[in-house]
Amino acid sequence: MPKRAVIAGCGVAGPALALFLQRIGWQPVIYEAAAEPDDYAGLFLNVATNGLAVLGDLGLRERVLADAHACPHMVMWSYRGKRLGQVPNGPAGAPERGSAVVRRAELHQALREEAQRQGVAIVFGVRLEAITEDGDTVQARFADGRTATGEILIGCDGINSPTRTFIDPRALRPAYTGMIGLGGYARVPGIAPTPNTQHFVFGRRSFFGYLVRGDGEVYWFANITQPEPAAGTARQTSSDQWLRLLRGLHQDDPAPVPQILAGAAGELRGYPIYDLVHVPRWSRGRVAAAGDAVHGTSPSVGQGASLALEDAIVLAKCLRDLPATGEAFATYQRLRQPRAEQMVAYAQAINKHKRISTNPLAVRLRDAIVPHFLKKAAGDTTNRWIYDYHVDWDTPTADAAPAATTRTQQEQR
Repeated sequence: MPKRAVIAGCGVAGPALALFLQRIGWQPVIYEAAAEPDDYAGLFLNVATNGLAVLGDLGLRERVLADAHACPHMVMWSYRGKRLGQVPNGPAGAPERGSAVVRRAELHQALREEAQRQGVAIVFGVRLEAITEDGDTVQARFADGRTATGEILIGCDGINSPTRTFIDPRALRPAYTGMIGLGGYARVPGIAPTPNTQHFVFGRRSFFGYLVRGDGEVYWFANITQPEPAAGTARQTSSDQWLRLLRGLHQDDPAPVPQILAGAAGELRGYPIYDLVHVPRWSRGRVAAAGDAVHGTSPSVGQGASLALEDAIVLAKCLRDLPATGEAFATYQRLRQPRAEQMVAYAQAINKHKRISTNPLAVRLRDAIVPHFLKKAAGDTTNRWIYDYHVDWDTPTADAAPAATTRTQQEQR
């Protein structure tokens, strides 16, 4: 009889992990708190080169890329309309291996539907409330009174993970980055497509990013520098209120930023951006956590989804190759934590430039420094550790290199 895996969360890590566990003979069931899939949730995201590699292992790379915006280049602008520089969104010098921007709902849908096609059950509308262990099994209890039992439970339940709290009630809480994220879609007459490119503007009062697809649809986002709002208040702000605020913040910024906001349509949600700096324990007994639940990173490096996909394949390999659950979970953390924490730290460094200062001297200093940084970054292979990380499904876990070691570093030895 196959071993049962209870998976909490049907975002990216949950269904990816379920697919890999199914491959090695487990019987996973996914439990999702949302009542149904949300086709608006999260708008769009970057799936980086390393994440695309995992999707390739799952046979989903081409499906996800079918309606994606190829994005191997990122161009930065000042609030005066000065081009600050261009950096790769993928391995330097290899644009053909660049990353892509996709609608979050389409990525979720591809993973979810493939899991269901392969026979993985997904239960919606059940919010994890408590976890108990009993010898060789673990039980999840949900808010509506239902329960689920398995040999393991994996929390892929986000940055506010109840699974993380079960593993370590004293674990650090997510930290506010100082920014609120918003985003949406727009149609702007006359705006040219931005093939293979996404643009970012260090505005006078807010950070802004956009791309224009071949059909003229604009994907845009803004990061507003604000003190941390009280819990729940960001969601109480209406779309019209957010748009009025954004149009005021960006009214003096270079085209096409004001024009994009003038043409913005549809629902607009604001969400405070948090990250999770260090989680000492990723598992306890028969319970482990993955994705944002143990290493939540801000969107500034475009790696949230890709790190979750990496977690899924590594965790499944550990469970395949190591006989004891505790050993598998410990090895999973050893292989993944250094890389994940390095990524969170890198995002925090970028956030320092994105947060808008009210000090004119600080703004001038940033605009003077950033071009030098970008000029170096454009051809610098230092960041290939981000994109060249590759998990070979067929390589035994015992032979796996440490997580922070990349293919490039191995070649340099």
